[in-house]
Amino acid sequence: MLNRLAAAVALALALATPAFADTLVVTAARMVDVERGRYVDNPVVVVTDGRITAVGTAVPADLPADARRLDLPGLTLLPGLIDMHVHLASTPYVSGWNELDYADDFGTVLQVGHARANLMAGFTTVRNLGGPDFADVALRQAIDGGFVEGPRVIPAGASFGATGGHCDETGLPRSFARANPFNTDGVEAARHAVREVRKYGAQVIKVCATGGVFSRNTEPGQQQMTLAELTAVADEAHMWGLRVAAHAHGASGIRDAIRAGIDTIEHASLIDAEGIRLAVQHGTWLSMDIYNTDFTQEAGTQFGTTQDNLRKDREIGQLQRDNFRAAHRAGARMVFGSDAAIYPHGQNARQFAVMVEYGMTPAEAIRAATWNAAQALGRERDLGAIVTGRYGDLIAVSGDPLADVRMLETVPVVIKGGTVVRDAR
Repeated sequence: MLNRLAAAVALALALATPAFADTLVVTAARMVDVERGRYVDNPVVVVTDGRITAVGTAVPADLPADARRLDLPGLTLLPGLIDMHVHLASTPYVSGWNELDYADDFGTVLQVGHARANLMAGFTTVRNLGGPDFADVALRQAIDGGFVEGPRVIPAGASFGATGGHCDETGLPRSFARANPFNTDGVEAARHAVREVRKYGAQVIKVCATGGVFSRNTEPGQQQMTLAELTAVADEAHMWGLRVAAHAHGASGIRDAIRAGIDTIEHASLIDAEGIRLAVQHGTWLSMDIYNTDFTQEAGTQFGTTQDNLRKDREIGQLQRDNFRAAHRAGARMVFGSDAAIYPHGQNARQFAVMVEYGMTPAEAIRAATWNAAQALGRERDLGAIVTGRYGDLIAVSGDPLADVRMLETVPVVIKGGTVVRDAR
């Protein structure tokens, strides 16, 4: 009886005790309005329990007494950056056949450090599009649970495509019998693969519509999934409320992926005029990783990259950049995707300058990694802008990023969900 009475009293006290919100007030010299590509001077941003609750130019009078304060004089505030294409469990320093020298779980271990490197570089959200099966799901759970430090991870779980294609285990003799268990050969197999990877935690579906650069026995321009298979993937994923990313270098694979209703086209290296026209018509997002060829060609075979993979990279590198310019001029919708792991994690922002070199304004390049990326993810209520209701994911940089986008290559202050995770001023 006494135990029941004590429990009732404890419950009553708990209900009567007011809940104290965690509040952070951030001030800076100016803030980038990423939607409009302009500055707001002397911003004040209030983050309460992880979400932005006020944005203005004066500190609200009704702040709680225990509100934390972060003043960033001379710095420019932006929303946390979003990289739409990373591989957290891979490193450029182990490539080609050298990967066989390492245990199966080597990449799973590496991804913890890589996640932190992305976050410290100002990328508070990343979309992971390939790696050890469902390792990225485990990483997301560990980050969300506070066990390890990293960005918000949107996991693909396991990518898949045609038997013998870019997403399969290729280049080994038959006696090894290595294969992707989610290989998609036919419409029904495509639908089943979507259901299975979603079942185990995928939050985006990643398919390989064409061959690739860093696979064996495939060519980038080679289409490897049919229009019917790609349509089945898109229809099934959309029915379950998931979006689809298609690895697609080749022109025909790009066109069919767009016709199928795929949401984002990854790489899009050899996109032709018809593909650009279709992308504009359908509103399909293009994610074109136009920096990493610099690192690949400079490193050469130093870390195990094969001569054949270097050849493929040389053949499409400049074409991809020229096609980026053409797609941008035509008004195609574009997002920031670095393919980090082809070059080191944490150096993602080096791509911004190349995007500007090939036709974007700094404001457009920044928008690709914020406002546009949030739309492509279907996360406009959470990410991509410093707006009331969205997550308190903020970064601060020196200088004028709307004049020199290279300012984003060094991010001294990173805030995720109202928590200051980096302050290197």
